[in-house]
Amino acid sequence: MSVDTKLQFDREYITNLSKDANEPEWFLNSRISSLELVGTKELPKPDKTKIEKWNFTQFSQHKFAPVEGELPEVIKGLIPNDKADQNVLAERNGKLVFAQLSETLKTQGVIFTDFATALKEHSDLVEKYFMKEAVSQDENQLTAMHAALLNGGTFIYVPKNVEVEIPLQAVFSVSGNTGLFNHVLIVADENSSVTYVENYVSEDNEPAVANVIAEVYALQGASVSFGAVDNFSTGVTTYVVRRGHAERDAKILWALGQFNDGNTVSENKTFLVGDGSFTDKKTVSVGTGEQRQNFTSHVVHYGKHSEGLMLTHGVMKDSASSIFNGISKIEHGASKSNGEQTERVLMLSEKARGDANPILLIDEDDVTAGHAASVGRIDPLQMFYLMSRGISKKEAERLVIHGFLAPVVKEMPVEAVKTRLIEVIERKVN
Repeated sequence: MSVDTKLQFDREYITNLSKDANEPEWFLNSRISSLELVGTKELPKPDKTKIEKWNFTQFSQHKFAPVEGELPEVIKGLIPNDKADQNVLAERNGKLVFAQLSETLKTQGVIFTDFATALKEHSDLVEKYFMKEAVSQDENQLTAMHAALLNGGTFIYVPKNVEVEIPLQAVFSVSGNTGLFNHVLIVADENSSVTYVENYVSEDNEPAVANVIAEVYALQGASVSFGAVDNFSTGVTTYVVRRGHAERDAKILWALGQFNDGNTVSENKTFLVGDGSFTDKKTVSVGTGEQRQNFTSHVVHYGKHSEGLMLTHGVMKDSASSIFNGISKIEHGASKSNGEQTERVLMLSEKARGDANPILLIDEDDVTAGHAASVGRIDPLQMFYLMSRGISKKEAERLVIHGFLAPVVKEMPVEAVKTRLIEVIERKVN
């Protein structure tokens, strides 16, 4: 049985949504033009994964949801206890419920706010970058839907030569039968640096839709470390796109923990447009139950002497199935560039499935590139050795999983992500 992909919102709904939020005219026009694209575009076509029957459109809550009472424990647990010097933002179903930015960063001109506020107070700056280079509304049905129904997210701007030493942290939670269309936009101006960490969590196991897009713009000489832990529950169907645009001598570092329990399509893509630009993407994932997942990592080299590194480790349990695609594309003219990638998948049961697909697309001679991939089951000798020492089968499996993921986890450039990953891995394993 197929899922009805007809959008349940019309032009009048979109117009009222925008006007009720006091959004600028250009953003209303963007919503309407995107809505018109939804009916003309097809769903994305992730390699070897059929998503036509997945639920991307059926939900009951969409508008910025009113929130009453104290923060739920799932959010409290992700906000630092000592918030004196912390920069934190939290949203529930697209509604801002907590925000704090240090006075030091405010005086330096750093902007860290929810997307709705950014549209009101920094409209020109948001318009300059919103879905311009890294991602566009007309790519497919889901990107168009995202631009039409956007109802949450955050905006970050770091001025020239400003170094943000304390990470900016965001927590996004969903509850009920919600449609979350979250947009994260980060702009690091010339020679600036910033670390951003986000957590996506569920407060219950109600069916929901998460359509998430993040854009990172690192201007000349800038450095952005982007950490994320995705941890939606079984009932949430997730489409997440994270894109980076790195100019001359800029760096974008990705540290991603992808631990959703429901069906997921995830794409991470970095455009190395400037000479000397650099990206390093590290990902860990654990699949459980009967979920289906598709992960694509993609680096496109345009600049000379650009370098793109990708490292992915995934563990599949139960009847879970995941596709891991790695693509290094070196365009003509990107001489002296280097593209390296590694994908490794461990399957823990007879019904689990994992597929690693490294791809090199090289249109320039004077470059270096390489890839490695492995897919296999847990080594019975490892299990035998551990169990012969009096360790239970469950505990032995746990140790093997942690050992398999450790080479990636320990290399994560963001300490907060590393700590959170260990917590979530432990929960998934048990």
